[in-house]
Amino acid sequence: MPKTSSSSDSNLLRLNKFLATHSGLSRREADEKIMRKKVLVNGRPAKLGDRIGDNDEIKLDGKIISHSDRYLYLALNKPVGYVCSRHQQGTAPTIYSLLPKNLQHLKTVGRLDRDSEGLILFTNDGDFNYQMTHPKFHKLKVYEVELDKDLAPLHQQSISDFGIQLPDGPSRLILTKLTSSRHFRVEMSEGRNRQIRRTFLALGYTVTSLKRLAFGPYRLNNLPLGKYEFIPKILRA
Repeated sequence: MPKTSSSSDSNLLRLNKFLATHSGLSRREADEKIMRKKVLVNGRPAKLGDRIGDNDEIKLDGKIISHSDRYLYLALNKPVGYVCSRHQQGTAPTIYSLLPKNLQHLKTVGRLDRDSEGLILFTNDGDFNYQMTHPKFHKLKVYEVELDKDLAPLHQQSISDFGIQLPDGPSRLILTKLTSSRHFRVEMSEGRNRQIRRTFLALGYTVTSLKRLAFGPYRLNNLPLGKYEFIPKILRA
């Protein structure tokens, strides 16, 4: 196993794990950066499998990554009309405009489309991001959805019990009727692009309102629209 430090083995940390917990990258993204020679350890290009110690200087894309950077986790109540991107798309503002400059380096944990609102998480902890978003961890997401017309009972059963076949695979959602046959609580553990909207559209319905209420152990609760708050790191649930 390659080493880059004179520290004892017990004090060494895998470089990709260090990058994941100090830069917001996932371990896979860190490995890609290493393979593309974008990571330097003590001035030389890093190699896959490198281990580092506390005294090693790590540079990512020319910027020194501090060993003492603390991990941050925050929740934002995203309004409709904002895109989950660092760059403005057309006239749509970015959600980063809702954060102060000193927090704009954080990465989103998953996404919500422009027409959706509700809970979105941010962090600079790549491992946390990975464990919250990779399908194998089955993090439950809860939404409140309204449709343009009443959902037929047979369609509700099809979505919940059998799933709807989409071009990128089957989509199965757990539906609970709220105030009417067009107002539902939706639970899912996947997170494919516009999956809820596409599932209903496949049956002839348009989602007119979509709000994320929960993501894993985190709940939107009474967080005001457009505001953020710091949250603890929790991975269970």
